[in-house]
Amino acid sequence: YCYKRKGHAVMIDYSQLISEMTLEEKLAQMTQLWGENPDGTPLMGIEHGFHKDAFLSAHAGSLLGLAGAKNAIEAQRNHLEGRQNKIPLLFMADVIHGFKTIFPSVLGLAATWSPELIKETARTAAKEAAVSGVHVTFSPMADLVRDARWGRVIESTGEDPYLNSLYASAYVRGYQGDDISAPYRIASCVKHFAGYGAAEGGRDYNTTEISDYQLYNSYLPSFQAALLSGCKLVMPGFNALNGIPCTVNRKLLQDILRKEWEFDGTVITDCTAVHELLTHGVADSRKDAARQCVQSGVDIEMVSTCLYENGRQLLEEGLLTMAEIDTAVEHILRLKDELGLFDKPYKDISIEAEKELHLCEAHRLLAREAAVRSFVLLKNEGNTLPLLPEEKTALIGPYADSTMLLDIWLCRGSREDCTSIYDSMKDRRDIVCAEGCKLHMTGINTGGISDDEAAMEAAVAAASGCDKVVLALGEHPAMSAEAGSRAYLTLPEDQMKLLKRIYGLGKPVAVLLFSGRPLELTEIASCCDSLLQVWFPGTEGGAAIADVLTGAAAPSGKLTMSFPRSVGQLPLSYDHLPTGRPRQEAAAPQRFATGYIDSPNTPLYPFGYGLTYTTFVCSGVTLSKRAMRAEETIQASVQVRNTGQNAGTETVQLYLRDMAGTYSRPVRMLKDYRRVTLLPGEEALVTFVLDRKQLEYYIPSRGTVLEPGEFRVYIGSDSTAQNGQSFTLL
Repeated sequence: YCYKRKGHAVMIDYSQLISEMTLEEKLAQMTQLWGENPDGTPLMGIEHGFHKDAFLSAHAGSLLGLAGAKNAIEAQRNHLEGRQNKIPLLFMADVIHGFKTIFPSVLGLAATWSPELIKETARTAAKEAAVSGVHVTFSPMADLVRDARWGRVIESTGEDPYLNSLYASAYVRGYQGDDISAPYRIASCVKHFAGYGAAEGGRDYNTTEISDYQLYNSYLPSFQAALLSGCKLVMPGFNALNGIPCTVNRKLLQDILRKEWEFDGTVITDCTAVHELLTHGVADSRKDAARQCVQSGVDIEMVSTCLYENGRQLLEEGLLTMAEIDTAVEHILRLKDELGLFDKPYKDISIEAEKELHLCEAHRLLAREAAVRSFVLLKNEGNTLPLLPEEKTALIGPYADSTMLLDIWLCRGSREDCTSIYDSMKDRRDIVCAEGCKLHMTGINTGGISDDEAAMEAAVAAASGCDKVVLALGEHPAMSAEAGSRAYLTLPEDQMKLLKRIYGLGKPVAVLLFSGRPLELTEIASCCDSLLQVWFPGTEGGAAIADVLTGAAAPSGKLTMSFPRSVGQLPLSYDHLPTGRPRQEAAAPQRFATGYIDSPNTPLYPFGYGLTYTTFVCSGVTLSKRAMRAEETIQASVQVRNTGQNAGTETVQLYLRDMAGTYSRPVRMLKDYRRVTLLPGEEALVTFVLDRKQLEYYIPSRGTVLEPGEFRVYIGSDSTAQNGQSFTLL
């Protein structure tokens, strides 16, 4: 079936191979089975799942979750043994933010505002995964999110379409490189197409209602960016979009993905999503669900087996055609071919390489750098941080001496590979860690310290004898991620009790906040002098936190999701549409203006916000001209100066507002940014170039348009910047 071609070992004659496959073999290729449980128990479908079919177990085209060089080699060998067509198995896994070396949670990585760093973490994760047999990762998650109640915000890059697009592209380029058949490269599957992050009420798997205007301008750009970067697979979301589940949403999968964007790669469902069409209420049987999926453009059914069980009958009844089946099979075979698996079915898999690469020094150093750069300093009154060498510090709280630094997307990572904050700090500063205030979990809804009063008193006593207190507080990892939606975004009660007791001592208090999402921090911020958001920082999180606490490194992260004052503000985003009755936040509450009678509209900490151990000032905006034509560009510049006593990095952000259009446009839109590192007293000129692409937007039924009129540019340190100038597009 193969012949040589330049730059690739082999190329498959797909039509010849497909013509010699039986129908059952084709249907098996279109089915993905469980590979193994996290505990290593094999689940090759015949032992677990929706079926007990020996042929399917032996001929399935791909396995979910199986990894480890020894297991992968054995599974591939068993699969190919005695087989005439020699079609190799695909191994797919959730390599979300690391494989064995775990980087910060994705929302934390996004706070670095560094696509190049994210690309490097993805490249490193691909390398570790490839030697353990993984061919495809279900990443990036390109969903735009505006509701922190949704647990999967931890896996997202935030609320902004522009930034999400940069990150989606970076992940794909990191995993795949220029050629996925090259050593240590794996294929990327972008998910969840589309609108999954807009789940009503922030409840996972819930339905979504999104207009075409919002869909094209806010929710689709990051997916298109991933595909333009060469992403090989697309996964539809669990959600229904405007009444039609994404798994069978022909507008998404046929009109937009296949026709408009000309995607010719592989479409794979999410886990058991085909079977779930019955409970969505759009299919009356598993047979009907299978028919709709194939006709909508799905190539691989994950875990459920509706198509395999009903494919023959659907063909016999004329409800499906062999051409539709063959098209799907060709997409799958092409993916395996592009990975180089027909020529090298054991590509990259190596027990020796696992030992050499997993958790190697270079990967750990990258994880440490990524963690440091992900931290966001939200408050630092009185220069509470960094800690001074002469200060005696109490380190208290559930995360003070814990190695639970990974979120639940830990792949093959382990908390045993982590070092606690206390162990990372004890040789650097005079640290007291109160006994009895270590992590004590009684369930995901508590996640706090022991409710033992003696432990509380020990913590208070330890704090009383010190100059400063560092409180390491936060969610339990299981309180975020998939199926981790929350109605309340506060800390557990026992942690709040501890915080109030400690703050009442009158000592300077720095809070380290572990979470996978924006939390309600209004009360917490009022009970501390410094507040450092550290997310779930990954394998090297303890050392990275110690670096920042001691001043060996400075925080430079910026939020990519707004932090609400209260959960009642959600969903919340900086780029909302204006209203006919805007509220003047600086004035007294206005009864007949948009907003609440008991709260400001503004977030506690806005998109783009983040402090460091120095301060910056930004000059007024200078424009190269006040009018431009469609084919021209315009430059917007500011001078940025470090006015503090320490070197530091500032992320200078440019926002744009289209003052009047056919459709109402957002009050702010991030269009560009620059990271600048300056010594004390140093200044730099930061210049942005605006062109027509940044001024265009999508209008339903018309497509992408460029409308003349007034635009306003804002440049500053976050999305609330008022430093601006206007220009006219002629």
